[in-house]
Amino acid sequence: MLAQGSLPYSPTKSIATVVTHILTCYTRHVPEATIFAIFSTSFVVGLSGALMPGPLLTLTISEVAQHGFWAGPLLVLGHGILELLLVIALILGLNTVFENEQGAGIIGIVGGAVLIIMGISVLRKGWHHVAMPSTSTMSSGQKKRSVLSGLLVSIANPYWIIWWATIGMVYLAWSRTLGSAGVASFFTGHILSDLMWYSVVSYVVSTGKRIISDSIYRWLLLICGLALVGLGIFFIVTGIRSLL
Repeated sequence: MLAQGSLPYSPTKSIATVVTHILTCYTRHVPEATIFAIFSTSFVVGLSGALMPGPLLTLTISEVAQHGFWAGPLLVLGHGILELLLVIALILGLNTVFENEQGAGIIGIVGGAVLIIMGISVLRKGWHHVAMPSTSTMSSGQKKRSVLSGLLVSIANPYWIIWWATIGMVYLAWSRTLGSAGVASFFTGHILSDLMWYSVVSYVVSTGKRIISDSIYRWLLLICGLALVGLGIFFIVTGIRSLL
């Protein structure tokens, strides 16, 4: 039960608080930083995050079903570009924005709106009975859109931001003890885990296209579209609660 005068329950705030507490305890016993230790643990932690279902996974399945295997790695490229920019920004002090409850709430609302727009776009394709693409060749425009979509769907996810404001900050502090080489090993291990997992997902979906009928393909688009819209609504509600 809430104490009198306390704020309403906020999933975003609660998760960030719990994770930050755990990581504070962990950093008291953090092992000595080495390039191998930073790279390997960053890869494992990054993979554990990549395995969790979310907007990027949903979009990957949808894009690969429409455009073929390379749509997946291109989405990860956009995701990686954003994360590289974020690492630089965090080093320069952007973490203070993430620690602000109002800032997190606004990000959740805007991000949720972006996911809803993406979801509606996917739903329209499925609703209009589009046929299964007969080729996996991507045009230059499609490749650029996939990279941009990977960037947008990542920044639209407030839980991605929470990860970087907590776990990511701990890893940055640890890796920076070895200077730029340490930060590079951290980022490389992290992004390679994303690339590996989403390449596996892309391969499974793209090879499955051989046995997927047009009907199954349309249902796949509808399910992915609904998932993106649902996540978007959830993020907006969470953001609004953070502002109340």
